[in-house]
Amino acid sequence: MARRRYTSSNWSLLLPAARDALLKLAPRREIRNPVMFVVYIGAIWTTISVINAFMRDDPWTFACQIALWLWFTVLFANFAEAMAEGRGKAQADSLKRARTQVFGRLLRDGAEIRIPATELKRDDLVVCDAGDVIPADGDVVDGIASVDESAITGESAPVIRESGGDRCAVTGGTKVLSDRIVIRVTSEPGSAFVDRLIALIEGASRQKTPNEIALGIVLAGLTILFLLAVATLKFYADYSGAAAQQDISRFVTVPVFIALLVCLAPTTIGGLLSAIGIAGIDRLVRCNVLAKSGRAVEAAGDIDVLLLDKTGTITLGNRMATRFVPAPMYMEQHLAEAAQLASLADETPEGRSIVVLAKDKYDLRAQRLTPSQARFVAFSAQTQMSGVDILESDGSVSLSVRKGSVSAVRAYIESMGNTFPKELEPDILAITESGGTPLAVADETSVLGLVHLKDVVKGGIKERFAELRRMGIRTVMITGDNPLTAAAIAAEAGVDDFLAQATPEAKLARIRLEQSGGHLVAMTGDGTNDAPALAQADVGVAMNTGTQAAREAGNMVDLDSNPTKLIQIVEIGKQLLMTRGSLTTFSIANDVAKYFAIIPALFATLYAAGGWGDGPLAALNIMHLHSPYSAILSAVIFNALIIVALVPLALRGVAYRAQGASRLLRRNLLIYGLGGLIAPFAGIKMIDLVIVAMGWVL
Repeated sequence: MARRRYTSSNWSLLLPAARDALLKLAPRREIRNPVMFVVYIGAIWTTISVINAFMRDDPWTFACQIALWLWFTVLFANFAEAMAEGRGKAQADSLKRARTQVFGRLLRDGAEIRIPATELKRDDLVVCDAGDVIPADGDVVDGIASVDESAITGESAPVIRESGGDRCAVTGGTKVLSDRIVIRVTSEPGSAFVDRLIALIEGASRQKTPNEIALGIVLAGLTILFLLAVATLKFYADYSGAAAQQDISRFVTVPVFIALLVCLAPTTIGGLLSAIGIAGIDRLVRCNVLAKSGRAVEAAGDIDVLLLDKTGTITLGNRMATRFVPAPMYMEQHLAEAAQLASLADETPEGRSIVVLAKDKYDLRAQRLTPSQARFVAFSAQTQMSGVDILESDGSVSLSVRKGSVSAVRAYIESMGNTFPKELEPDILAITESGGTPLAVADETSVLGLVHLKDVVKGGIKERFAELRRMGIRTVMITGDNPLTAAAIAAEAGVDDFLAQATPEAKLARIRLEQSGGHLVAMTGDGTNDAPALAQADVGVAMNTGTQAAREAGNMVDLDSNPTKLIQIVEIGKQLLMTRGSLTTFSIANDVAKYFAIIPALFATLYAAGGWGDGPLAALNIMHLHSPYSAILSAVIFNALIIVALVPLALRGVAYRAQGASRLLRRNLLIYGLGGLIAPFAGIKMIDLVIVAMGWVL
């Protein structure tokens, strides 16, 4: 499937992101992130200390290095957020370029008035002919047309939009390719679908989600805790130095304590938290899904029940002929030939599949027929049959063949004074119980046999449901079929449960039942009758081809109108939650190593025997860092560089695997928990060796 590729090269985003990172240094923007605001204040305070030391001609180079790395930390936290926003802006710019000044032909009192699209109001009627750009979001109230929606979906194939059904919604900015339609405008100026899409991916309407707010509070609490702990160290250092009759004032300085606070605070996740949320929405947009809020994306990650429509989601959407079942005394090939003849005038997907099956199985092509020899009877909802009359040269009918529902063919045969063969009754029952639909084929004297039609389950869908089951998600198939047919298809597709003969009220009741049991529910829909259920579901994904009511009720809109996209949406939501959790674990685990790097080195000489050499705390200097200065600077440099290293992971997301929650937790604790403990020890030691070799510290 063709898809719009909004994202541009990451290299083209670097320069704008660097500029935006500098602009984000404004205090009113930094204060939105409490953790990084502490680093920001620390960088300012350290810079002031450097200036004071320089003015007093005191040693200042070490404090200057700390100040530079603190500013580097703040800038790269801003850079991560700017990169995430930059990818969204590139997508928004692509949509803006696609928008042109459009005029609409307003229908008023039977006359057409040409006005700018920006002046159209809700409930206005506009006329669009072939070649016109649809001026606003709306519903088709008259006519049928082929519409090019590639400006929105990236799909080059045109779609059909018509009045009076679930495919009546049209989007402003798309183009009519054929025929004439009348559209009732459903959006106010400035609030059309494209406008809302641009606002969302630019970040204008992105608000912090409850989970994000909660995590921000936890991180702020940890930062305050570390702030209090670091503040008490000054009193401990003064007392201990006086008691040991040692001068450690050269180590115990304001820049050092600020560096210690920054290293112990969860700055890694604090710097990447906003970027992770923005990138999650960005991944959805790149899948051609519009989420109306970040909360919807997070909710998708917590979903444990999926309600899926059978038609178009689990099955291909059209019943297909799979085999011929001849009546006694008839050959299967004879039945196939008669069924093909009776289906030549049947333009339904089922009729075409019968023609194809007869051709593939017996190479039947009805080549002997000419228009003068045949009179075709088209399928109609009234007769529920189609067929053909073979004519003699004088115009008389030599043979009549009919194909249709069992009840219709039974009535047709009995009207001719014949009986429906009882021998076919077991076959009819078997086809029905297997979830298929039997069609009967007959001539004017007898029934020739049956055609087995069945909903063809999509390839690979059973494996996808097995993946969802491993993820702890239960699937429920929704269908209007009878329970017998629904059970057969559910078993073939591998879903966990099904809801047969589903009405709008039944769907709504099922969602409420699941939610009352503590489950989070997601479903897809496209019709007005799906709107109540979409609004009730925790994640309601409306199809872009559906009605305006459905699109307004859902909290996501799939621009590709692909019902199976719901599975991908759930995976993106889980990936967002995993990324945030994994990097939080990594960030907090980092603090342990930084503690062992700075504290022992800082107080290594305290209480040393005779007042010189290593003291008791030197035993905790397990990394054997060169000096207190190198230990502090190494930790600060590592703290800054780890944010840089994790920016790609925050934007791309942690790889998600279809596993149970406990296995995922163990895996992530092993990788990001244990990894968060080990990586700083190796990284800080390596940096210590480098800066000592380069002579940056004593």
